[in-house]
Amino acid sequence: MERRFRVRLDELLLDAEVGAGLLRGVVPRLQTFLEPFVKGLRTLEQKTNVTHYVSGLMSDLDSKDVESIAYLHDRDRQGLQKFIGQSEWDHRPQLDELVRQVASELGEPDGVLVFDPSAFPKQGTESVGVQRQWCGRLGKVENCQVGIYLGYVSRRDHALVDMRLYLPKIWANRKQRRKKVGVPAEICFRTRHELMLEMLDERGPSLPHAWIAGDDELGRSSWFRQELRSRNEHYLLAVPSNTLVRDLTLPDPPYRGRGPRPKVPFTRVDRWCAGVPESAWETIEVRDGEKGPLVTQAVRRLVQARTEGKASDVAEWLVVFRERQPDGTWKHDYLLASAPLETPLREFARVFKAQHRIEESLKRAKGEGGLADYQVRTWEGWHHHQTLSLIATWFLSQETRRGKNPDTRAHCSPSTGPDCWNPEPQTGLFSRRPHSAHHQPSPKAKRGSAAVPLETPQTLAATAD
Repeated sequence: MERRFRVRLDELLLDAEVGAGLLRGVVPRLQTFLEPFVKGLRTLEQKTNVTHYVSGLMSDLDSKDVESIAYLHDRDRQGLQKFIGQSEWDHRPQLDELVRQVASELGEPDGVLVFDPSAFPKQGTESVGVQRQWCGRLGKVENCQVGIYLGYVSRRDHALVDMRLYLPKIWANRKQRRKKVGVPAEICFRTRHELMLEMLDERGPSLPHAWIAGDDELGRSSWFRQELRSRNEHYLLAVPSNTLVRDLTLPDPPYRGRGPRPKVPFTRVDRWCAGVPESAWETIEVRDGEKGPLVTQAVRRLVQARTEGKASDVAEWLVVFRERQPDGTWKHDYLLASAPLETPLREFARVFKAQHRIEESLKRAKGEGGLADYQVRTWEGWHHHQTLSLIATWFLSQETRRGKNPDTRAHCSPSTGPDCWNPEPQTGLFSRRPHSAHHQPSPKAKRGSAAVPLETPQTLAATAD
């Protein structure tokens, strides 16, 4: 196992050690926690269903499907199955409340929004959105559903806050198939990137952030990066090793007097990286680990990238991180960034590691919050289950933080200051802070445009010489 994963595994195992005393009162805390999430539901039965389902998702059941959860609470399964899979209660207000709480508890002006697709293997073809497509969980093309998740990361903690179900064209264009699983009429085909931008436009103003991060599915799309720049968003997105870049800090080849003036040729990022001298790599301590500091090495350069056969019309940062493997070789991660010229390399490293935090959130949601343990086939059923699973995972995160600091002020960061309100003991889990301009800055007003003209890097290099 790689050292960075071993260190993180040790930290997670340490976090999992919970004293018996810390569980005292967990049921009343859960009931208090769920109050703002169920207040919009019409009946007491619906509210009871939410409580039973969320507590079942956090239980030690081997399979956290509706039937198992119903039997856990010694009740008939049909009522709970209908509530999750067929009832037309709106899950969106609950996600609104989740976003509000995450922004209030974890929000920082330089927070990171992370997009991460995740697949759910499924048998048959009847479940909404199922088709043969790439399944990262299995590492191959297989029958699965794909959810697109939005996570939030700050120095305080990290959490999943929203999701979209990817509906392939073969589903979106077939009326009978849509009708059978209850896909709303207003839902049309959206690419994964369009679903991400939809969540960004909806949730971004509520979640204070300075960065967008994601894997190479995001970074390899020139259209997606352009859309982020048009929204004045700073991003750090992974790209494949065969991505083509032109080093803009190198001088162009001499002009021979005929034809167009030559430019530095495009080259693959892995080949460019192979030519970087050892002296150019900077060692960065990312964060403290249980067995010492977690460090990485990095280098960056202003480049013109060419992805999907299209060259970018602005300069972008190429940022490369490398870590030594047990066999002595180096593992490299390649990323493209749109950020101000003065951005320190350490800041890129912080944002890069934020992406891994959301991977941890997804693993926790699947392992402890029942995210993947569902047997519903309908559009409503998928969204109901996913929403309640994200809520359950958020409660588990709150309990983990409480376990680390059982004091009533456990949820107040030292940097919060006097405006962190401590509730009376009987009010339950959250220590809510009032929404203010300090905690909810306008992201676009704060960031501004970071687009760098292609001519700038050579101008800077000439000045430096």
